[in-house]
Amino acid sequence: MAIRATFEIEITPTEAVLPATGRFDFAKVWTGDIRGVSRGVMLSAGDPASGTAGYVALEVFEGTIGERSGTVAFQQLGTMDHGNQGLRYLVVPGSGTGDLVGAIGVLNLKVDSDSGIHSVVLELSSDR
Repeated sequence: MAIRATFEIEITPTEAVLPATGRFDFAKVWTGDIRGVSRGVMLSAGDPASGTAGYVALEVFEGTIGERSGTVAFQQLGTMDHGNQGLRYLVVPGSGTGDLVGAIGVLNLKVDSDSGIHSVVLELSSDR
């Protein structure tokens, strides 16, 4: 089942926990077929200004995905290597509550470079 949504994100730099890394807290407001809010933490390393860096993030979403309500965690692993980008964005298995118990899936993220709009297509399934 493909679920489409957009989100607005607010990122706040915080104190790094490891040498040569960055740490950011973030909050998202989701609209579309995914409705709700999420909060998370991102850790980064490398040199984003040169186009070579990476990050990991974990966030907890609360709201409705399609017709299912509850909470679920999302996990991200992103890389940039001289302009080549990679992203793995997943629903964390075993993290769902409420109607989202057993939810698993992959999120495909696209950021419009002109408007900055973050669009997501979630391929949601269930492990039960």
